[in-house]
Amino acid sequence: MITAALIATATLATPVAGVLGHRRIRQAAGARQMRIEAPNGIDEQSYVRIGGIDQWVSIRGEDLANPVMLEIHGGPGASNAIYGPRTRTWEKHFTVVRWDMRGTGKTLRRSGTGHQGELSFARMYEDALEVTHHVRAELGVDRVVLVANSFGSTFGLRLARQYPDLYSAYVGTDQNIHDAGRDDSAHRALLARLHAAGKRKELATIEEMHAEAGTWTGEQYAAYAKIAATSDPLTFATMKSVVMKSLWFSPQHSLRELGALGKGMKLSAQVFPATAHFDDWADGTTFGLPFFIFQGDQDVLTPTDRAKRFFDDVRAPVKDFALIEDAGHFASFRHPERFLHLMLTKVRPLVTNEPHPTAA
Repeated sequence: MITAALIATATLATPVAGVLGHRRIRQAAGARQMRIEAPNGIDEQSYVRIGGIDQWVSIRGEDLANPVMLEIHGGPGASNAIYGPRTRTWEKHFTVVRWDMRGTGKTLRRSGTGHQGELSFARMYEDALEVTHHVRAELGVDRVVLVANSFGSTFGLRLARQYPDLYSAYVGTDQNIHDAGRDDSAHRALLARLHAAGKRKELATIEEMHAEAGTWTGEQYAAYAKIAATSDPLTFATMKSVVMKSLWFSPQHSLRELGALGKGMKLSAQVFPATAHFDDWADGTTFGLPFFIFQGDQDVLTPTDRAKRFFDDVRAPVKDFALIEDAGHFASFRHPERFLHLMLTKVRPLVTNEPHPTAA
């Protein structure tokens, strides 16, 4: 479990009481940072009945007149709620909606592993559509900006393609492009990294799985992602300095909720196999809304070159592709201010018909 690993690592140097005390101090600072006191702001977290179960939805922003940004998190099972303090400035310019999918975080903690209903890609896709309608009704807006990252972009791409009337723009980051397994370059690159690093155990695991991902189980997908992430220095460094720290110091999560986040990643792995034969080119490269991809320039998990090749084939009213430098996976959270700059200069003016505001 991630939580257990974090505590074990920390206690090598510091007694448990000191570790937890430091965590409480950092949580309190994060909570102060996240306060929204603007007169036209919003800070609401609630459980909404989606797809037959209670699912956690957060709506935060300093001005309800700002465009609404609906996020679809990755994983599956990896809540974006942990990044609240890192992305606090986003809420000055957008009303940010975060949602823990079934099998994830606070939604999982609410009713437990045995009461998540159907954990499938199709069911979660319908959940995303329900959440979209809920947000539009709750905030009284016709369209929202759809921002999807990592595995969430698998849902996001399909929502944007099928329902352009619900979204003012699509923004993919850590954009996951499926091609029914035709391109095995990422797999070969992983084998090369493992061989160069002398990681014999991991190399044997990946060689045994071979390049045909269409036969993998959910556990094999998860194992591949873990090895791919930890074998890449930039991704691994980001996991330690951004993901793990955000998780451990999140002011919105108790220790028990951190445990639910770890369980959610394992539980949600069963969603992976259904996507093995997805083909985004075959599904269509024409989109009826503005289309953006903001990708880390060194992403090995959702390869940057594949995202760019798909983008080049996209036909949309407006489209733009931008690299976030010094970033692999988790690009928007490694460099939240760079991501915000792209949102302010490329997306917000388009959806508001106004000059972009400063990021101050």
